[in-house]
Amino acid sequence: MSTISTELIRGHTATIILNVLRQGDSYGYEIYKQILKLSGHRYELKEATLYTVFRRLEKEGYIVSYWGDESQGGRRKYYRITESGREYYERSVQEWQFAREILDRLIKGGLNDGKDE
Repeated sequence: MSTISTELIRGHTATIILNVLRQGDSYGYEIYKQILKLSGHRYELKEATLYTVFRRLEKEGYIVSYWGDESQGGRRKYYRITESGREYYERSVQEWQFAREILDRLIKGGLNDGKDE
């Protein structure tokens, strides 16, 4: 099974995390597992990257964190997407769709495919 390049996915990590959080509050390890599952086990986000992005998203007001009240095991820090985070997510998805269309043309398009010669 092939995996996706970390280089290719860089720059979209925040959007990927926000996609998980817009579906419900969660904590670090669970978010890691959800991303692995969403990718069909073809992309594994490094833990250091995950927590770096959490800090950045929280600083920018796109997510908030709070401590869970687990009765067993260690306490978990949960993350929740904010309204600002939802707006950022929607903008990022639109930007991705636009970029994907242009990249498809740049990578697969023929020079004589256009009608505007």
